[in-house]
Amino acid sequence: MTRHLSVTGALALALLAGCSRHKAAAPALHATAAGSAIVVSSGDKQLGNPGTPLPQPIVVQVNDDQGNGVTGALVRFSAPAGVRFDPAAALTDSSGQVTTNVTLGDASGRYQLTAVSQDKKGKDLAVQAGAVAAGYQQQLGYELQKNYCSRCHDPESTPDQVSNYDNLAVKPHAFSEGDTFNKLSDADLAALVSHGGPAMNLSALMPAYGSTLSEADIRAVIAYIRLVSDPPYEPPGMVYAKR
Repeated sequence: MTRHLSVTGALALALLAGCSRHKAAAPALHATAAGSAIVVSSGDKQLGNPGTPLPQPIVVQVNDDQGNGVTGALVRFSAPAGVRFDPAAALTDSSGQVTTNVTLGDASGRYQLTAVSQDKKGKDLAVQAGAVAAGYQQQLGYELQKNYCSRCHDPESTPDQVSNYDNLAVKPHAFSEGDTFNKLSDADLAALVSHGGPAMNLSALMPAYGSTLSEADIRAVIAYIRLVSDPPYEPPGMVYAKR
């Protein structure tokens, strides 16, 4: 009898231990309100590394017809395979906002992050935020352009760097301006970085960095420019399928 009870008790403990390992499913989220628009408040156009979290969270806001934040609206996030959101769905807070932390996929390139809510009629309200995952060479190019280029090419000042853009008679193009940079070959861009604006009959305000940056550094800067180009850069000679 004693042995029988001990075996029975052991089985009961095992069952209890097994149950304790199964976490209760998270309760389903139910919207208590609906808005008429959804916008990105912050976190758009970030640069990160493949497979790692973005430096800043994505914050979206659901607004009513007057542009005021709506509390209790349901927002769901989606993206290409491999991207993770924490949380992937949430209700808007008292400011009408939802904040999510994003981990990019393992591949370098552009990612489109989508946030969806619904209006009072059940129609989807969607907004997109962009993110770029940079590989080693592209990340190096980002660091180099931040040190040597962004002070003039980026019109926005930051706490770390004051922009010189407004002081220039000829305004440089942002590296994301694909309509401008996509027309230039890699050799053209290398000549510009190495020998300055006059190498391409452009402004003499563009300095030469050929004695400062190595050939590998210059290729890294070009790789970064190609990565952030909008519209995306399509190398010549490649065939792209059209939907």
